[in-house]
Amino acid sequence: MTSTLPAPTLGRLDAVRSAPSFLEAIDLIDPLADVVRVDGEAAMRALGDAIDDDSDQLTAIVAVHAAAAGGAAVAAALVVPLLTSPVPFLREHAVWALRWCPLLPEAVTALRATMAEGGFTGMLAEATLEAWGLLGPDDEVAAPPRVRPAGPDPSGLTVAQLFLHADIDGSLLHSGKGDTGGIATLLVHLGDSLVDDRRIARVLTLSRSHDDDGRTAADPLAPGHHYLGVPLPGPVRPAGDTWPLRRTVRQGLRRALRAAAPVDVLHLRMADVGSWAAAEVAAELGIPTVLTLAPDPHALIAARQAAGLLTRATFGAADHAEHLVFRVLLLRDLAAGAAGLVVFPRPQLERDLRDLLHLDPDAGDRPVIVPEGIDLAPIDRAAREVAGTAWEAEVPAPARRALAELDLLLSTLPPARRELPLAITVGRLHRVKGMATLVEAWASNPTCAERCNLLVVGGDLADPSDDEAEQLARIDASVPRPEAGERGLLLAGHRPNGVVATWLAAVRLGRAGLSAPGGVYVSASLKEEFGIAILEAMASGLVVVAPDGGGPATYVEHGVTGLLVDTTSADVLSAAVVTALDLAAAPDAAVRAQHAKDVVTAEFSIATMASSLATVYSEVTRDAARHQS
Repeated sequence: MTSTLPAPTLGRLDAVRSAPSFLEAIDLIDPLADVVRVDGEAAMRALGDAIDDDSDQLTAIVAVHAAAAGGAAVAAALVVPLLTSPVPFLREHAVWALRWCPLLPEAVTALRATMAEGGFTGMLAEATLEAWGLLGPDDEVAAPPRVRPAGPDPSGLTVAQLFLHADIDGSLLHSGKGDTGGIATLLVHLGDSLVDDRRIARVLTLSRSHDDDGRTAADPLAPGHHYLGVPLPGPVRPAGDTWPLRRTVRQGLRRALRAAAPVDVLHLRMADVGSWAAAEVAAELGIPTVLTLAPDPHALIAARQAAGLLTRATFGAADHAEHLVFRVLLLRDLAAGAAGLVVFPRPQLERDLRDLLHLDPDAGDRPVIVPEGIDLAPIDRAAREVAGTAWEAEVPAPARRALAELDLLLSTLPPARRELPLAITVGRLHRVKGMATLVEAWASNPTCAERCNLLVVGGDLADPSDDEAEQLARIDASVPRPEAGERGLLLAGHRPNGVVATWLAAVRLGRAGLSAPGGVYVSASLKEEFGIAILEAMASGLVVVAPDGGGPATYVEHGVTGLLVDTTSADVLSAAVVTALDLAAAPDAAVRAQHAKDVVTAEFSIATMASSLATVYSEVTRDAARHQS
C-alpha cells in the first residue's frame, strides 16, 4: 500500500465519521466512492484503516462499498479478502459491494461458495455473480419482449399491485395470519374500488402461492379485479426469510405479468424481495412503476440512534440481522427507478422527506400524498347487524356466526368479568405490532386489568410461525395460557375481515350478559406508517389508543377520538387504556363516536384513495406513452 493519504478520500471519510445521523452517513457512500475512483490506489490505506476500525462499524461499511468502486486493484486488495472474513457484516457487504465493480476472477470461487451456503448473504453473492454474467437467465426467455402497448387502452388501464408475503384473495380468510396483515386487506378493497373507477379496466393483485395452489384468474384479460399467485417453493416462509428466492420470484412475476399483458403500471410498496424482483421485471417488460415511499427502515434507524439503542460500535451486528443499509439503498434505487412516488400523510412530512428520505421538495422531489382508505360498507353493515340482534331473523347468517364465535369466547370468562368492557387489538402476531407488549402492559397494571378484558385477534395459534411463536411465548410468560380466561385474556387467533368488523361493533355496543358496552381499540405497534385497523376501529365508533408517531398522528385527535402515546412504554400504554375506557364511558361518548366515523368517512374512504391513485396511474401512463412516441 502507498503511504500517501489523499485529502479528498480522508475528507469524505471524516464526513462519514462525523455525520450527525446514521442516515446521512449512509448517504455518503456514493460521494465517498466518487473520490476513491479519482484517488485510486492512493486511497487504500485510509479505506483499510476505516474497514478495520471496529469502533465505527458504520464507517467500515461505507468504506467497503467505496473500496469496491475504486477500481480493480483497490477492490482486490481490500474487498476480496473480506469474502472469507469472520466478521459477518463485513463479509456480507463485501459480497454485495463487488456487484458494482468489474469482474474479479480471484473472487469468483468465494462468491460461488457463499451462494451455495444460501441465506441473505448467499442471495447477494448470487446477485453479484449474475451482474458479472456468470449465471444464466432465471427463465426460459433471457430477453422477454416488452409487454406494455405504446399508449393506454381506451377501455381503461390495467394496474398491477404486489405484496408477495401474504395469501391474498377476495375473501380475506387469511387476515392476521403470518405476514397477511393490513396491507392484504387494503389491496383487496383497493382493487375492488379501483375497477369501479372508469379510468381503470383491470386490477391484478399479485401475492405468493405455494405448491401450485391454483390461485390464477380464469381469464386475467377480462375486466375486473383478479388475484394472481407467484409460486414459491417449499413451506411458507416469513418475509425476512424470502430473500434467497429472488430469482424464483422474478421468474414467477415475469410469467404472471406476461400472461396478463398488457399491463400499464405496477405499484410497489416496500423495500423487500418482491419489490426488488418486480422492479427488475418491470424494467425488462417496459412497465412503469409507482412506489409508495415509506421511511422504513429509515425511521427505525433514526429512532434507535436517538434512543442510544444503536451506536456506531454496534451498528454492524444490527445491520447484519436486519439488512438496514441494504434496505435503505434498495428503497432509494426503487424510488429512483419509479415513474411516480406516493407517500402517506405524516405529522411533519416535509421534515421527514428531508431528514429520513433525503428528498428535497423545493427541488421538485415532491411525492403525491395519498392517505390509505378503508371500505366503510362492511363496518356500517356490522353496526346495523349488531345493534339489531334483538331481532335475530334480521341478522344474516355470517353475522350470526361471527357473534356466536365471539359469545363462545366471552363465555370462558368468569361471571364477574363478564360485566367489564373489552379492549380489543387486531393484527399480526409480530413484535412490530406489539401484541405481547400490550398483554404485558395490561397484565402488569392492576387498574387496567380490573377495568377491562383484553381480546387479541391475530396469529395462527395452532401452527404459529417463528414470529408468532415468539409473541405467544411472551404472552404466556405474562399470562399463562391455562389462566388466560380466568384473568380476562382472550386469544382469538386470526379471523376474516368481515368477522373482525362484526366484533368491533360488538366491542362498542357490548353483548348482553357477556360483555359491557364502551370497549376500546388498542394498537401497541412500535410504528404504523398509516394504520388500516385503527381507521376501521374509529369508523366503528371506538375510542382508540395508537402510537404517537407516523400516520395515526395525522387523523387521531388526542383526547377526542383517541390517545396518541409512546407504545414502547408499558406504563404509558396501560394508563392510556384506562383513560380510553373513561372516554368511552363519558356522557358525550356517542358524540365522539359519530365524530370519529365522520372523519374517516370524509377523508379516509377506500373510494377516495382509489380515485387519487387512479389519477397518479393515468399521469404515469400518459408520461410513459409520450416518452415512447
